[in-house]
Amino acid sequence: MIEIVNGTLEEQIIKLLQKTYPITIIDLEKKLHISRNMIIRVLQKLQVKGIVQLEPLPDKTYIRLIRRDFRFVGKKRQKKFIKHHSGKKIQEPGKYDGNMYS
Repeated sequence: MIEIVNGTLEEQIIKLLQKTYPITIIDLEKKLHISRNMIIRVLQKLQVKGIVQLEPLPDKTYIRLIRRDFRFVGKKRQKKFIKHHSGKKIQEPGKYDGNMYS
C-alpha cells in the first residue's frame, strides 16, 4: 500500500490518472494549470517509486498508471469558513416584553 499525502501535486496527478486514460503531459498541464517542468519533475519521482510509467512517442508523452493500491493520508481541511452566530437570542412571537405601538 502506497501512502500519498492529501493536498499535494502527487495526489492530484494520481486522481486524474485514475479517472482518465490515456492522458498526456500536455493534458495534465491544461487540467491542473501547472507548468510542464513541475509536472515532469513530479512524474519522474512517481516513476522512480514505480507508480507511473512514461511512454514517450515522437510527438507526445503518455502517462500510464502502473499501481492502483493507494491510500490518501493527511488531514482534510475545511475550505469554506463557517459563520458562527453572535449569541443573540431570537424571541418567540407572543413573548415580547417591550413597548407596543398601535
